[in-house]
Amino acid sequence: MKWNKKYDYPTSSRATVDGIRRYLLGEKKLPSVTSILDATKSEEDKAALANWRERTGQKEAEAITKAASSRGSQMHNYLESYLLGRENLSFFEENEQYKKMAKEIIDKGLTNRLEEIWGTECTLYYPEKYAGTADCVGVYEGKETIIDFKQSNKPKKIEYIDTWLLQTAAYSLAHNIVYNSQIVSCVILVCTVDNLFQEFKIKGPELITYQNLFLGRLKKFHELSNLNQTLI
Repeated sequence: MKWNKKYDYPTSSRATVDGIRRYLLGEKKLPSVTSILDATKSEEDKAALANWRERTGQKEAEAITKAASSRGSQMHNYLESYLLGRENLSFFEENEQYKKMAKEIIDKGLTNRLEEIWGTECTLYYPEKYAGTADCVGVYEGKETIIDFKQSNKPKKIEYIDTWLLQTAAYSLAHNIVYNSQIVSCVILVCTVDNLFQEFKIKGPELITYQNLFLGRLKKFHELSNLNQTLI
């Protein structure tokens, strides 16, 4: 892995405006990719989440969600430190769960695959439309790629990770629009709490399909926002 600071990614701050998480870029307040996807979930997805919370119990569901969020943040921080060259693999030999998960992603997902790093925790934006943060951008297996790190309580099937795929597709579209880049691949590297590693990819025509699907969700988001403004 080598660093190539090919692009000048902007700095940004974040704020919640009218219940929507937004990126503050200069005078612009752009809705986040995750907020757009959350606001435009299908009724089926909303019902599935509500049913899970009901089965699990609201208190337990909240604890599970909070633990997963904390574990994911810690894992991301260690991976970022590793990619920035602040830590080496010996740093991950301690017994904390999130360190073991990070090491699985490094060993099985990044080593000998991630050839060039352009940036980590990169703020990406589509002018006037949306913004988000990509975990890593660079050259992966010879292709310009958006790379995302995820943790999970259990193994995933690709048909259940549409939100993740749409998220990375949105980042790739924004990157290509702003930097005239040729990102043709998105890779999601997942590790479960049992240290099972998984890799999911979308590329070429499939990636274009997901980019267009995200733009459809963006349109729905604005329609819902306009409706809410009318009702107020």
